[in-house]
Amino acid sequence: MSRAVVLLSAGLDSVVSFKLAHGTYDEVSCLTFDYGQKARNKEVEFASKICATYGVSHHIVTLPWYANFKGALTDGREVPQLAKDTLEDYAITSETAKEVWVPARNTVFLAIATAFCENYSYETLIVGFNKEEAQTFPDNSGNFVASFNNMLKYATLNKVEVVAPLIECNKTQIVALGLRIEAPLQWSWSCYAADALPCAVCESCLRRSRAFQDLNKTDPLLKRLGAV
Repeated sequence: MSRAVVLLSAGLDSVVSFKLAHGTYDEVSCLTFDYGQKARNKEVEFASKICATYGVSHHIVTLPWYANFKGALTDGREVPQLAKDTLEDYAITSETAKEVWVPARNTVFLAIATAFCENYSYETLIVGFNKEEAQTFPDNSGNFVASFNNMLKYATLNKVEVVAPLIECNKTQIVALGLRIEAPLQWSWSCYAADALPCAVCESCLRRSRAFQDLNKTDPLLKRLGAV
C-alpha cells in the first residue's frame, strides 16, 4: 500500500499537490505548520476543512519559537505590497522575497516532516514547490529538493523521498491543473495576511490573481466569499 504525507499550508500550490496525492496514493496524511505566521489562523482553518472533507488525518505542528525570528511573515513589520506589473522585475521581487524570508523555513519543515514520515512508515513527502516561486525562493527549487533527497539517503532508515509534483509549473499552470482535477481551491488561502478577504496587494495574492486572469477564470475562493 502506497502512503504519503502532504505538507498542507492551504496555499494554492499545496492544495493542488494534496489533490494530486489524494488521487495517487492509497493513504494520505497532512501536516500543517503553525510557526507564528500572520496567516496561520486561515491556513489552519482551511487545511482542517480540506482534510475533514476528504477524510484524511491532519496534524498541526506548532513551532512557537519561530515567531521570534525575523521576517515580515512573523514579526511586526508590514508585508511588502507590489504592483502586478512588477512581478517579473527580479530586482524588485528579490528584495521583497528577502523581507518575507523566514530563516531556513523549508529546511526545518522538511526535516520535521520526514521524521514524521519515518516514524509512521510513510515512504513519500509531498510538497508544493514550484518553478515560479523558485525564481526568488531557492528553497522552492528542484536543486533544493534533489539536495534534500540526497541527504535523506543518510538521514532516514526507510529512505523517505520528497516529491514536488509542481516543480516545473508556474502559477497559471498550477491553477489550470487545479481546476482540471477539481482541487478544493475554494478552501485555498494564498494571502500573507488573515483578514476576511485576501489583501490583493501582497506578492502571493498578485501571483494568484494573475494566474486566474491568464486563464480567464474566476477564483473559487473569491466566489465562495462573495467577493466577485
